[in-house]
Amino acid sequence: MSMPTVIGFLLSLLLFFGAIALSTSNLHIFLHLTGFMMVIGGTLAATLVAFEARYVKQALALLRAIFFSPKIAREMLTNEVARVIRWGYLVQKGGITALETDTRNLKNQDAFLAFGINLVITGYTGPEVRQLLENQIETTFQRQIVPTDILKYMASNAPAFGMMATLVGLVVMLDNMGTDPSKLGPGMAVGLLGTLYGVLFARMVLTPASNKAHQRESIIRFRNMLVAEGLALLAERRSPRFIQDAMNSYLDPKIHFDIDKIRR
Repeated sequence: MSMPTVIGFLLSLLLFFGAIALSTSNLHIFLHLTGFMMVIGGTLAATLVAFEARYVKQALALLRAIFFSPKIAREMLTNEVARVIRWGYLVQKGGITALETDTRNLKNQDAFLAFGINLVITGYTGPEVRQLLENQIETTFQRQIVPTDILKYMASNAPAFGMMATLVGLVVMLDNMGTDPSKLGPGMAVGLLGTLYGVLFARMVLTPASNKAHQRESIIRFRNMLVAEGLALLAERRSPRFIQDAMNSYLDPKIHFDIDKIRR
C-alpha cells in the first residue's frame, strides 16, 4: 500500500466530514441520492461517449491503483546503474555471449529491459540502440498517459453535472413553492448538494488520482531513459566507469552509484 496516498485521502475525508459535524447535527441533509447519481452517472456517460471503453476501464482502474506502492522507487534507480555496470564487466570478460547467458530470463521480468538487451546482443550500434529505445519509451509513455487524460476530462466534467443536478433540484423546488413556501429553504439546500458532489468528486478523487498516475508514468519514463543510455553505452563497449559517470549524470548526486565503494 502507498501509505502517503491512503493517509492523504483519509485526512481529506476527515477534514470534510469533521467540518460538517462541527457545523450542524443534521448530517443527513448532506445525503441526496439523486444528485449523487446524476454526478457519477453523468460524468461516466459523457466519458464513454468521448473515449473508447477500454481506455475508460483503464482510467477507472487507476483510481484503485494509486493506493498501492509505485513500481519504481528512488533507490531502484541506483540499482539500475549497478546492473548495467555489472553487464559492462561481463562484456569485458566474456563478450556478448556472457551477456546473453546472464539475461536469458529477463523477458519475463522486464519487457523494456529485455528489448534493450536484445538490441545490444543483436549487434546494433550505440546510437541505433539509443534511437530505438527512445522511440519505445515515448510511444509507451503516450499510451500510458491516455487514462490519466481521461481522469482529467472526468474531473472537468463532474462539476458541470453537479450544476445540472442543482438546476434540476431548483426547478423542482420552484414548482412546489406555490403549494408550500416553507419548503423553499430545505429545497434549495438539497438542490445545492449536486454542485457539492461534483466539486468533491473532481477535487478529492479524480484530479489527485490523475496527477499521481501521471507522475508515476513520468518516473517510469525517466527510469527507462536512464537504462536506455546505459544500454547504448554498453553497445558501444564503453568502460564500466564511463557508463557509471554517464548514468549518474541523470541522477540526484545523493543516489549516485560508486564503483570504488563496491570494491572496498
